Amino acid sequence: MLKLVFVTRKIPEVGLALLREKGYALDISDADRPLAKKELIAALKTKPYDGVLCLLTDTIDAEVFDAVPTAKIFANYAVGLNNIDVAEAKKRGIAVTNTPDVLTNAVAEHAFALMLALARRIVEADSFTRAGKYTGWDPHLLVGFELKGKTLGVLGAGRIGARVIEQARAFGMKVLYYDVKQNPALEETHGTRFCATPEEVLKAADAVSIHVPLLPSTRHFIDANRLRLMKKTAILINTSRGSVVDEAALVSALQEGILRGAALDVFENEPALARGLTELPNVILTPHIASATEEARGAMSVVAAENLIAFFEERTPPNMV
Repeated sequence: MLKLVFVTRKIPEVGLALLREKGYALDISDADRPLAKKELIAALKTKPYDGVLCLLTDTIDAEVFDAVPTAKIFANYAVGLNNIDVAEAKKRGIAVTNTPDVLTNAVAEHAFALMLALARRIVEADSFTRAGKYTGWDPHLLVGFELKGKTLGVLGAGRIGARVIEQARAFGMKVLYYDVKQNPALEETHGTRFCATPEEVLKAADAVSIHVPLLPSTRHFIDANRLRLMKKTAILINTSRGSVVDEAALVSALQEGILRGAALDVFENEPALARGLTELPNVILTPHIASATEEARGAMSVVAAENLIAFFEERTPPNMV
């Protein structure tokens, strides 16, 4: 039987091709931007769709489910699920899937790239050179610090956090981690030390990398109080979700010299930025591109498609939430 799938935004063709090969009919939004909720609801009401392939920029809640009662699966093109009311979906018997694993390395590499860029002041140096300020070698020019021998604090040691730990050990860093669950295997493999509280990590780390999911309990996980626990020489990297960090508090902390610098790939009110953030020279900002590699984005497309195919073939999707 023909299956109708609505795709909320164009994604890499490799996954869409798998759906077409199965004979599914795809309606892909032709707006090269996130659909407003009103637009999404209107689009979903046009046909009796069997499934929806959505993105992390789509708010999927009871109103959206009401708009397309025929759709029994929402395949999220993302690892995080904070854009979907999963509890409401389960109440209605609607399957929700995501795309874990395939972007682990891409996000971890980006987090580490941001860490290196902060430590070695690469973005500052690039701007300085382009502005024509470079007049010759200077022993005091844009001096940064080395990662070897420093302590990395990882908040959230799931797939991505564990990969960041692996990279840090390869760079000769010591590693502390906090997670809701201790991971003895991770400690044995990489020589890391578990901390029972995030405060313990923040006080000791020279660099902190955040990898917790966005939940009610982790909103503003890093707030003004916790920022004040960090060393004045420490740096903070966030590639998880923007609302995990109180962005206004971070701006104030950086302005006051409470920590050395920060690098953010995600923002509390994307795409808007907290007032003052762009004016700080010790901040690196990237536009939510941690998973933006050819390999990761293509694989995410494939996994989202495979989740839909499994569901329509009455098999359990490999990434059912």
